[in-house]
Amino acid sequence: MTTASKLIDAMGRPLRDLRISVTDRCNFRCNYCMPAELFGPDYPFLSNEQLLSFEEIERLVLLFVKEAAIKKIRITGGEPLMRKNVDHLIEKLVRIDGIEDIGMTTNGYLLSTYAKRLKQAGLQRVTVSLDTLNNERFGEMNGRGIGVQSVLDGIAAAAEAGLQVKVNMVVKKGVNETDILPMAKYFRNRGHILRFIEYMDVGNSNGWKLDEVFSKKKIIETINKEMPLEAIDANYRGEVATRYRYKGSNEEIGIISSVTDSFCSTCNRARLSVEGRLFTCLFGSKGHDLKRPLREQKSDDYLLELIREIWQTRDDRYSDERFERTDIERPKVEMSHIGG
Repeated sequence: MTTASKLIDAMGRPLRDLRISVTDRCNFRCNYCMPAELFGPDYPFLSNEQLLSFEEIERLVLLFVKEAAIKKIRITGGEPLMRKNVDHLIEKLVRIDGIEDIGMTTNGYLLSTYAKRLKQAGLQRVTVSLDTLNNERFGEMNGRGIGVQSVLDGIAAAAEAGLQVKVNMVVKKGVNETDILPMAKYFRNRGHILRFIEYMDVGNSNGWKLDEVFSKKKIIETINKEMPLEAIDANYRGEVATRYRYKGSNEEIGIISSVTDSFCSTCNRARLSVEGRLFTCLFGSKGHDLKRPLREQKSDDYLLELIREIWQTRDDRYSDERFERTDIERPKVEMSHIGG
């Protein structure tokens, strides 16, 4: 039986999941996240000293488990496999009593090299970002000319190592909506859940426009024409993806629709940025500094009270507000610092 969270925010939402960014670096330059024209060779990425150490992350996770009874951790980036020895962090987190589920979001390019090591460290799941099976388009979208096969090889290596695999496809109108059906057909019988993500205005760098969003409704229509779908229940309250299966089968897909069908009312996730700031919303602006009190050797009680105050006063509902007012503008933390 899952222990209820001890922390409830101002809108009655419990804290259950913690997403931890371990690096702001990435070997891709996807135009909706880290466009190459802004994240060039001279871009000032954070130094090692500015990053939370694995020991600091471990201490914070212990506190989140104690205060909020969180059970689920996701390691993100940037590209988390670019953080040296990230498997050592996983080993530390696996040993924490109460943590039941540790996953990672990755672009998959380095998975062939690291899959076995990650599994041995205790990682259970990987979510691989793949926006098209078209080599030319994929090379353009990742900004590096990297081909699809390297990512498919990473997915295969992860599955062979015993990791559960999900695949995320960000759909941007005018760019890759024609790839929805080929992706659905390719992954349908491969045992990996494919999830489609509406193009979101995360960060300030991607030049997001509402008319570039290919909606959840249109994604469903596109697939349903050739492979009829039916809705299925969520696995748990607060699950970000709406679930569907192909009629007559147990093969499943998901759609993450924070733009046209937001899920703010059930959001139960906090995000720890690479530089040690706690964000209570993916679209947050500044976050709350946890690194400073950590490095000032503040007591556990001090940090627990800080975490408690941050979550209990949380009233974020950005996706709802964006839909109500499409002209809403505010600076937001970059995806490379906070993950997905």
